[in-house]
Amino acid sequence: MTVHSVSLVIAGSGGAGVVTAGSLLLEAAARAGWYALMSRSSGPQIRGGEAATMLRFATTPIMSHDDSFHLLLAIDWDNIGRFSAEIPLIQSSLIVGDPEHGPAPTALLGGRPREAALPLTQIAAGIENGRPNMVALGAIAAMIGLPSHAMQSVVQQHLGRKGQGAIDASMAAFAAGFAAAAALPQIPRLPAVLAPAAPRWSITGNEAAGLGIIRGGVRFVAAYPITPATEVLEWLAPSLAKVGGVLVQAEDELASINQIIGASWGGVAAMTATSGPGLSLMVESLGLAVAAEVPIVVVDVMRVGPSTGIATKSEQSDLNIAVYGMHGDAPHVVLAANSVADCLFTCQWAVHLAEAMQTPTIVLTDQAMGQSRAILPQPGDLVFDGQRLKAQAGVAGERYKRYAVTASGVSPMAIPGTASLAHTADGLEHNEFGTPSSQASDHVAQMDKRSRKLSQFDYGSAWADILDTEAGPGDMAIITWGSSSGPAREALQRFSAAGGKARLISVRLIAPVQPEKMAAALAGITRALVVEQSHSGQFYRMLRAFYELPRDTVSLHQAGPLAFGPARILEQLNGWRL
Repeated sequence: MTVHSVSLVIAGSGGAGVVTAGSLLLEAAARAGWYALMSRSSGPQIRGGEAATMLRFATTPIMSHDDSFHLLLAIDWDNIGRFSAEIPLIQSSLIVGDPEHGPAPTALLGGRPREAALPLTQIAAGIENGRPNMVALGAIAAMIGLPSHAMQSVVQQHLGRKGQGAIDASMAAFAAGFAAAAALPQIPRLPAVLAPAAPRWSITGNEAAGLGIIRGGVRFVAAYPITPATEVLEWLAPSLAKVGGVLVQAEDELASINQIIGASWGGVAAMTATSGPGLSLMVESLGLAVAAEVPIVVVDVMRVGPSTGIATKSEQSDLNIAVYGMHGDAPHVVLAANSVADCLFTCQWAVHLAEAMQTPTIVLTDQAMGQSRAILPQPGDLVFDGQRLKAQAGVAGERYKRYAVTASGVSPMAIPGTASLAHTADGLEHNEFGTPSSQASDHVAQMDKRSRKLSQFDYGSAWADILDTEAGPGDMAIITWGSSSGPAREALQRFSAAGGKARLISVRLIAPVQPEKMAAALAGITRALVVEQSHSGQFYRMLRAFYELPRDTVSLHQAGPLAFGPARILEQLNGWRL
């Protein structure tokens, strides 16, 4: 049976090579002209340990996993029960395991999937230097319709440095697995497609975030490694050097944010990347950047909280701290990327907003986007107008007003050391010159200015992505954000294909809020579904506080680490149609 999307899981213990196998499959799929998405699930170990690689291949671009998997191929069963809830299997699904490692655990059999045996270890043992994961690759390629020549070119590229012997052994194991798949029950296959005319990108959300940061003009990064944000820093370290930038591994999150504040104050666009626990430590210094009006970018790759939580799993539960976390009234910008590819745009836009308005900007991504790898069309170049408003040389006899009250709320910002433009920049309230002041008039004037520059800025259409299936008066809308946008988008596509009419509003600009734009986006809508991955419905509660939502608005929320599938969202939409 030929379909347009196939989903599968490769599972095994540490050293079994399941992540390597998934990565090779992903790249081969790109060379075959397919699109793909790969995520992984692992325990909290530092390295090694059991792992599962989830993959979805399709003939059109995809942004989320499907509701269930067609195939689970286990190289062994070591602790796979830890992932059973993340691997939904149904009656038509197929489990393939190596009989040398025994039967499939009962935790995987709740959906009554089909079972079949593939002697991976035995086949690999018959090939000099053969490996079970390469046998598995061959079987999977045959089952889903992936051309063997696509895999051969990938293996030659990746194993070339190990010599021809390693390439020959891997391809022999691949060929043996390809042939052995003929004896296995069938699963859906993807149709053959032409190789893409334009090169496809293979990129993770964390890598895309790093690229967006560099494209935005950041040349100084200070950060402390933390799961799942570390890959942002690993990608940036060599990449920044290529454009004359610098990355410093600070001793902790407190040092990292204070270092980027100092770099930005000195005239260099700067950022840091962290996750929830690190963002908590940065809150006080974020307030300093608001008060001193120093532009910085903080990328928060969210994970399950509170506290240490589940470091390797995803959740959208840092929204409250990102929006409300600072003490006092501290106007700042909060953005949210809505896909792996969108991490590039959103992070580049974040640098532009921070610099143009001289304010801290927080970008929320999450583990589901950051550590997932996607095959996607090559993004276009993005250009934003506007840079930091820098002060000109002072006029003789006049004092420089670093925090001058302007109509736009943005004041000229001098680079330290510029003649006649000396000023104070600290966390104390101040007057227009930067001199500390406890006068109510100065406080109100500065607060009004900080708020005004955010509220009056023209964010354009980038505040949200809006998809409309010809929805009109009386129809419904899905309001969502971040990684929940992927399954919501697919649910809308299925709903539209069945004749339904609805609108998708994926909010990218979380703060400051945009009530007029939201009102326009909801025009004619009488029912709304708010979709998010948080236990308490943080996004829904924020929307209720700041926006006029339709009277019939339902919150569809759940805690991580389990993500939404499109079917659950579609079920609610179909329920409204009845």
